[in-house]
Amino acid sequence: MPELRRIMTYPIKALDSFEMTTGQITEGGTIEHDREYAVLAKPADRPYEPETESASSGDYINGKRTDAVHRLRSTFDPDARTLTLHVQGETTPQTFDLEDRTELNRWLTDYFDQPASVRRYTASGHHDLHKHDISGPSIISTATLREVASWFPEIDLESVRRRFRANLEIGGVPPFWEDRLVANHGEAVAFRIGDVQFEGIEPCERCVVISRDPDTGEEYDAFRQRFIRKRRETRPEWLDSDRFKTDFRLMTVTNVPQREWGKTIQVGDTVEIIGTHPY
Repeated sequence: MPELRRIMTYPIKALDSFEMTTGQITEGGTIEHDREYAVLAKPADRPYEPETESASSGDYINGKRTDAVHRLRSTFDPDARTLTLHVQGETTPQTFDLEDRTELNRWLTDYFDQPASVRRYTASGHHDLHKHDISGPSIISTATLREVASWFPEIDLESVRRRFRANLEIGGVPPFWEDRLVANHGEAVAFRIGDVQFEGIEPCERCVVISRDPDTGEEYDAFRQRFIRKRRETRPEWLDSDRFKTDFRLMTVTNVPQREWGKTIQVGDTVEIIGTHPY
């Protein structure tokens, strides 16, 4: 029986994860705290329009923009509303207030050597696809992560997990089970985790970030080429969706219908595929 094994959020987009045993669906369809904050390449006094910012616009400081983010270690405290940061192997951890972000913005500006400010957006989080009304949690199976780790002998399971940065991890299923949550364009696959219904929309197109060491930012030689070759070799025979235009895709992006907002999921919940419907 498929079951939910992990709930991982990324409170500050591009920084370290925050693991939870219970996650509430926000009024926007995300998991609480996921991508709630983001570092933008602009001073704190410049206007911010979260509905128009995007990864492609170049406004976010993330792994697509600079490998310097990989060397930052972060710890999020949701109760104290603080963020603790340090440069791996170089600096002493410092804790910053996430309500008054003056000192945090100054520290990040110095580190990235460019204007930087942390902005908060709780409606649907700083998700790359929120302008397309897709802001639900991403989902992958533990077996898929193990399979990918086997393609790269120098990389262990935890490193693969940190590279792909999925929100929900499913156990009790074979590799690439999450591909069953993808249908054709114009369709969605309804599935349930506990009492919450989700819609599987599309496989996540990957970028340069997964080829880098999550601690150092060092790029793994020919990672993309090997990944694409192995993904093609292990493609499930039952997979027949026009959303898989390339083989550089892994993990399923979801949507959460508005009627499900406010509900919670928890580790140990069973997972059930309901069926395909128009989207």
